[in-house]
Amino acid sequence: MPTFKAKILDSAGVSRALTRISHEIIERNDGVSNVCLIGIRRRGVPLAQLIAATIEQIEGVKVPVGEIDITRYRDDLTTLTDGATVNATNVPFEVTERNIILVDDVLYTGRTARAAIEAVFSLGRPERIQLAILVDRGHRELPIRADYVGKNVPTSRQELIAVRVPPYDGDEMGVEIWQL
Repeated sequence: MPTFKAKILDSAGVSRALTRISHEIIERNDGVSNVCLIGIRRRGVPLAQLIAATIEQIEGVKVPVGEIDITRYRDDLTTLTDGATVNATNVPFEVTERNIILVDDVLYTGRTARAAIEAVFSLGRPERIQLAILVDRGHRELPIRADYVGKNVPTSRQELIAVRVPPYDGDEMGVEIWQL
């Protein structure tokens, strides 16, 4: 049974990290006129919405936000249970020739990011795909790196990073580390 080890970010810390990521997205893309955000289900979706809201406060521009389910693009699909649920992808904008920012909570092996990139390419050919991550915990198995990182947290494989975001985990945002 996992045991609590430490709280890495409280709600204010998550907010500061997302604000910094938002500023970096604006800078690196020379504004947001060609930027769209796609949250990777589950926790990447509310994080993408929070980044979009922050960008709108800063720039006065509403950035389109979509959500993508990567289940069918996973390289371990055969090892999942037969009843694996594939949720709907909702990307209400054209991705072709757009700067797509994929948003997720934790970057670990890189396999989820690889699957998300493949899912985006199934929708069209973006000009560029970038990756925004709240927590990078290391242990990459694929040559994937995040363009925007809220916090780097070196971990062991016996540790788990738990990101708490509404609406999945109550009202309080935060990041915790647990020992397996």
